[in-house]
Amino acid sequence: MSLTEILVMGAQFFLSLSILIVLHELGHFIPAKLFKTKVEKFYLFFDVKFSLVKKKIGETVYGIGWLPLGGYVKIAGMIDESMDTKQLEKDPEPWEFRSKPAWQRLIIMLGGVSVNFVLAWVIYIGMSFFWGEKYLPKEEIGDLLQVSDFVTQKTGLQTGDEIISIDGKSFDNFQQMREGILLGKEVEILRNGETITLQIPKDFIGDLVDDKQLPFTYQSPLVVAEIAGDSPNIGQLKKEDIILAVNGTPTKYFNDTKKALDANKGKQIIATVYRNKKRLQIPLQVNQKGMLGVSAAHLDFKDVERLGYFKLSTKQYSLAESFSAGTRVFKDRFASFGKQLKALVTPSTGAYKSLGSFISIAKIFDTNWNWERFWSITAFLSIMLGVLNLLPIPALDGGHAMFLVYELVAGRKPSDKFLGYAQTLGIVLLISLFVFAFGNDIYRNFVR
Repeated sequence: MSLTEILVMGAQFFLSLSILIVLHELGHFIPAKLFKTKVEKFYLFFDVKFSLVKKKIGETVYGIGWLPLGGYVKIAGMIDESMDTKQLEKDPEPWEFRSKPAWQRLIIMLGGVSVNFVLAWVIYIGMSFFWGEKYLPKEEIGDLLQVSDFVTQKTGLQTGDEIISIDGKSFDNFQQMREGILLGKEVEILRNGETITLQIPKDFIGDLVDDKQLPFTYQSPLVVAEIAGDSPNIGQLKKEDIILAVNGTPTKYFNDTKKALDANKGKQIIATVYRNKKRLQIPLQVNQKGMLGVSAAHLDFKDVERLGYFKLSTKQYSLAESFSAGTRVFKDRFASFGKQLKALVTPSTGAYKSLGSFISIAKIFDTNWNWERFWSITAFLSIMLGVLNLLPIPALDGGHAMFLVYELVAGRKPSDKFLGYAQTLGIVLLISLFVFAFGNDIYRNFVR
């Protein structure tokens, strides 16, 4: 990966992170101000020891910290990440968080996650309106699925298998199929005219962490990426050539071409090559290992479609229709993350091995700037941030909300001393989780 590609990925990551943090904190800030609660600080990133930028406007200091691990608003009279308990030694002031009614404090605490969910919903509506929806429907998939050798070893699933159902349920498109296999328990397939049921091991997700190949993708023909210096076909083949047939026999997918070459080791063949929108007949030499002396690339969905392998379904939405479409996508993504989170907290799945820190998040962005993918990732991260913040862990919004719900039900709130201890415990848990996630990233990216 070039320096330029790393910088593009990094820029998208920091822009997405900044949008999510600022809007999340605004979700706390706005209701706090509406309820006349003093907000002492509003920060993007953490200002440990010093700030990159800061300016006081009214009673609030706005700034940008140097540690990009999140952001915060410091609300007077509230025990938060700063662990500032000196303020609690005095009697509550009318403008402090602790002097407000429990229902107001609950609204302030849930404001951040509410904004996260609304943001994701709005993004999906906007994407539906501007880009529509493009997907590969189930009826067009056929034998298109390609799986890694590791997946075959673990599940018995093979490249070219036609997926009929997952956990006894149908699916609508290729993306749902891939996700269903990853999180499912049982897959029904059609192979050579025979219906077979395969079991997905409980620890499948955890084991996939150790597989460096893409577990599920789609088959495509052999595309020339590079030509080796010792290739017997220098001058015959060019980069981006697509091999469609060998000696007149169609080789629809890469595996088909590989089998044809293995059958012609040390021989000359006539290959049908797609180049510059033309089909050419080119003599090629196959070496004794059954190779042409080239490295292969993978076509994207649109290029495979242009070759007539399948037809993508496209839906365009009016502004009114985009609300319904965006809402449906939001519900699907929300449910998907729920399944992923369930797998993550179930030790037997081994999914905790896939837990990653900011390194993993940054790597999901494209090396080229792609606004459609950027907003899609940002929307999903917004759902993630909202759900994770709702977890009943002290130091998270969900932990604060849990104690406030208890206060509303019991009619009395926990002591400030108890809340202080709970906050400390929550911070320790979160730091431990981050260290574990960061360690996973270091091992996966630099050690393994």
